[in-house]
Amino acid sequence: MYHNITPAAGEGLTIGIAHFEAQCKHLVSEGYVTHHFSDILKTQQLSAKRNCVITFDDAYVNQMEYALPILQKYKLKATFFVPLAYLGKTDMWNTGDLEVMDGSQLQSLPTATIELAYHSYDHQKYNELSSEEIEVDTQRCFEVAEENGLQFTPILAYPYGKFPRREPQQSRFFQQLQDNGLQLGLRIGNRVEKFPFRNPFELNRIDVKGEWGLLKFKRRLKFAKIF
Repeated sequence: MYHNITPAAGEGLTIGIAHFEAQCKHLVSEGYVTHHFSDILKTQQLSAKRNCVITFDDAYVNQMEYALPILQKYKLKATFFVPLAYLGKTDMWNTGDLEVMDGSQLQSLPTATIELAYHSYDHQKYNELSSEEIEVDTQRCFEVAEENGLQFTPILAYPYGKFPRREPQQSRFFQQLQDNGLQLGLRIGNRVEKFPFRNPFELNRIDVKGEWGLLKFKRRLKFAKIF
């Protein structure tokens, strides 16, 4: 799971180009096959021995400028999760300094490399919203995607990795997503996910930090977080 990418060195949610390219090169050298979720949803078994999904949250312009060329260089696929209220704006839920891609920029992304998916409409924490508020947010996602002529895979990455954890709220939330045609939900978790997915609305991702060296990336890729 990635967020910002920059030409300079990064930390936290921001990763430098050099580190990102080294990680992509490692994936290729180790025989990892990257996938789009749209392909995973069509199969019951992955053909490769080593598989991964590269995800970018928030659809920043810097992902198009800096990550895309590296992904294409190494022939890797990735999924960009888009907060649809902020097309052509900035990350106003955070610092307000980072530009979010607009509809035209998202349309221009090569589909062989980049898959688009949902990151909510308003980038709010689902565990703090009512069912009615979640419904409004979800329907607005569908409307804005259609208005901009964007093709989205029916999966959702939860903003901040937040979703209802207690019952019966969690079951109602997952059912609501299913009723709206969404097929997978992504959290953070920092665990290596197994396929076929045991809990399709609680998929784990490894939260890659900008300050990691390649050795730490290799360890996390294999073992994720040790609990």
